Amino acid sequence: MTIHLAEHYGICFGVRDALALAEHLAAEEPLTILGQLVHNPIARERLDALGVKQGALDDAPGAVTSRVMITAHGSSDAARERWRESGHLVEDATCPLVRHAHGQLRRLVEEEGCFPVIIGKHGHVEVLGLAGDFPEAVVLETEADLAGIPERPLYGVVSQTTQPIERVQRLVVALRACRPNSRVRFRDTVCRPTKERQAALRKLIGEVEIVIVVGGRNSNNTRELVETVRAAGLPAHHIERAEELRREWFQGIEHTGITGGTSTLPETVAEVRRRLLEMTADREEVR
Repeated sequence: MTIHLAEHYGICFGVRDALALAEHLAAEEPLTILGQLVHNPIARERLDALGVKQGALDDAPGAVTSRVMITAHGSSDAARERWRESGHLVEDATCPLVRHAHGQLRRLVEEEGCFPVIIGKHGHVEVLGLAGDFPEAVVLETEADLAGIPERPLYGVVSQTTQPIERVQRLVVALRACRPNSRVRFRDTVCRPTKERQAALRKLIGEVEIVIVVGGRNSNNTRELVETVRAAGLPAHHIERAEELRREWFQGIEHTGITGGTSTLPETVAEVRRRLLEMTADREEVR
């Protein structure tokens, strides 16, 4: 069995830097992270070992430590200010590309007079942060949500940074079609790492018979990778750790692909690859 790694996979710079900052700060004094820093259980275990507490972004001033951290997914300005007003020292690990999405939305609304539309997953922490400063904002996850968008002459559209760009573009087209008398100003805020991982996966799909997708089960972008594989007609197995691999998945398989979401640690992917190589060696011995 030949193992193919996607050209781009795994942890992005925003998640990497957020994790490094959390570990650095936790070594200095007690720290509470407001939500899940990254959607990855192995990263969470690393932080637990350092004594990092986990709190809720909307629970100001509920943290038991004086220092708190905003996650890589970002937050509304209002939520950030509530923590400062409660007397906490607020460290901000928001990914720069999420900051960019916030800035684009603010310009569309405050400078260009647009009604805010956010393409993304309902209830996702990044989407909640984007919408937090604009209570009138509508979240557009599927075409069924179009009916809930009020009639306005001008819409400003951004997206959650980890959405597949094809879906985002399709929903922008659908919005324009259902509001033909309105103008739609779209700012592409899907981040480059997401685009790279999706593009690399599409290339990988053409080379393999099965894909192992490594990442947290509550990671939206990891689930999107799984959906991309299955939509292409290939089997995909979503795992968090190498121990979850099963030999029966690879019966008769000659080419296996591996990819990982933007919160997946490189050592986790390396361990999955190592375990697959062991399985391959065992299979050769049986032959």
